[in-house]
Amino acid sequence: MLDDIDRRILRQFQADPSLSAAELAERCRISPGVCWRRIEKMQAAGIIQGQEAVIDWAALGFAVEVSLRFTLDKTQPRAFDEFIAAARKVAEVIEIQTFLGRVDVRLSVIARDMAHYQQLYRDRILTLPHIADIEALMHIARVKRDEVLPV
Repeated sequence: MLDDIDRRILRQFQADPSLSAAELAERCRISPGVCWRRIEKMQAAGIIQGQEAVIDWAALGFAVEVSLRFTLDKTQPRAFDEFIAAARKVAEVIEIQTFLGRVDVRLSVIARDMAHYQQLYRDRILTLPHIADIEALMHIARVKRDEVLPV
């Protein structure tokens, strides 16, 4: 589905998503028009889904990050939907993932400090519906964060 030109565009785009189409075209050794059409084609196909800002939460005063793993009460037919809908409303939840297996849902939660996390945990997390079990994993360090694919 992807040819060599598409792969060159994706490699350069992943390396520096802030490049203009003209700069990207120059690095890929193609014309800006060809580059732009290829990017539009990959966006339409869902290969390129967008660009996003990476925010340093610690720089904004959020020093605590916790990964919470939940097992839900699956005897309730709408447990997943209701849990996820409620979790989406918690502003400090920055990521929600669902799984097959013993763990059903994982939330990434940020807080300013441990006191803020404790309040958030008691007031917002423990009140989420259909919780059967919770495991908290305190984030210590991000060793690797890389979403670059080998194209």
